[in-house]
Amino acid sequence: MKRMSRGILMVACILSFVLASVLSPSVTVAAKAEKKAKGVKADSENAWAGKINDTFDIKKMSDMSGFDPATWVSPNGDTIKIAFINSFSGPAASVGELTFMPVMFAVHDINKRGGIWVDGKKKLIELIKYDHQSKMDVCKKVAERAVLQDKVHVLMGTSGAHLMKVISEVGNKYKVIVANTASPGDEMMSAENFGRYSFMTLASTEQIGRGMAYYYGQIRKKEKKFFILCQDYSFGRDIASGFKKGLKEFYPEAQIVGEDYHKLFLTDFAPFLEKIKASGAEVVWTGDWLPDSGNLLKQARQMNMNIPFANLYMNGANELNEVGVEGTKGLVHICYYDVAPFFKHPGSDKFYKAWNDQWKKWKTPPFNSATYEHLNEFLGGFALGPYWLFSVIERARSTDPEKIIKVWEGDTYQFANGRVLKMRACDHKAIQNLTVKEFVPPDEQKVSFTIPPYHWSSQRSAAGPAYNIPAPHILPLMDKNLDRCKGKSDWGE
Repeated sequence: MKRMSRGILMVACILSFVLASVLSPSVTVAAKAEKKAKGVKADSENAWAGKINDTFDIKKMSDMSGFDPATWVSPNGDTIKIAFINSFSGPAASVGELTFMPVMFAVHDINKRGGIWVDGKKKLIELIKYDHQSKMDVCKKVAERAVLQDKVHVLMGTSGAHLMKVISEVGNKYKVIVANTASPGDEMMSAENFGRYSFMTLASTEQIGRGMAYYYGQIRKKEKKFFILCQDYSFGRDIASGFKKGLKEFYPEAQIVGEDYHKLFLTDFAPFLEKIKASGAEVVWTGDWLPDSGNLLKQARQMNMNIPFANLYMNGANELNEVGVEGTKGLVHICYYDVAPFFKHPGSDKFYKAWNDQWKKWKTPPFNSATYEHLNEFLGGFALGPYWLFSVIERARSTDPEKIIKVWEGDTYQFANGRVLKMRACDHKAIQNLTVKEFVPPDEQKVSFTIPPYHWSSQRSAAGPAYNIPAPHILPLMDKNLDRCKGKSDWGE
């Protein structure tokens, strides 16, 4: 009798489990995903990512002593060829160098390890620089030269959504992997522009705008009057739209007291600053990048306007140093590299020092300037994409774009500082937490810079209190008109 009772109980348990699985598809999907996934389990901050397929192993990092961007030379020959396309001349020349440097650093690290095993042999990475001069026709010409003449395996770029779109079109036309590591425009992965060969590794504009709105509405809860001032092209308007959408979602009592857009590479911001002053705004939201972001801040302070700028790219150290401690105090910066706390993840301090220790030895401008002192914020952000790309190629064990796509779609990767990225399979956008930092004077920066010398800079205000914006609240915009995404949730499932 007891045996029968136990048997009945066992059958009941089995039936209950099966029934629960049928009635709850999410349980079945989760179980399958758990069985399929490999790697390590995400920590509580990144629980949304599930299993992490690959993580940066600080123990494998090369000895970076001797790395100098002024003298570094890329290998050539039978290599994995990466075309880095950006502006190295013209009004945005400084942006090209800024975005190129972290890629050079990552390539040097991987090559010192011996390269990557692909297509039956271990190969070094060759990094080839191409200058699009911030011109669309030149951009198309150099991208096609890279593919058709130089036979590159990957196209990587670039600041400027209009220019990144050109690079993506070339890559998708000729079936070459495109790594968008520097242009967060949402339209890149829209139904109209999406291509299987293009992947976005950074946060997208709408996600960034909503992230900043989340900070003001759900964390800070103080200022309520906002003015929007952005560059007058798709990126500027999209990042403004994301902020407005986020305020409605997370901070409905807030007001937009003014909104304006300016042409790229503007030299006189006075008319716009007068509008801001008259509006009664408590905060200005801007997505401006250099040189516009630096000029905007400098001119505002010259006009004795101490209003805080909430920003994405107003963090060029040279420009901030010119403004000084008081003029930079109160800036609020959102980024897709740093995490809070900054040096919590094991080995993150070692990775940081690998860059900073070398910077102290650099003698050649512009690399010896304050702009290149710290591998964080946008410099660190531009290192995320390359390391993730190299990890994917290594796991694909091939430069075949189809094999790379198979690994990268749905992939999860953890960077050296603990940041986790997940590639949404249907539209190739990265899901990730974002971080918002409040800029404070040097003697208050210890709260974030917890290793000697306990401040980011003695010449300017910099990151103090910092807050992670959880990915589930700010999932990147998905174009449901894209066939691959129809019927899927914002997680891509």
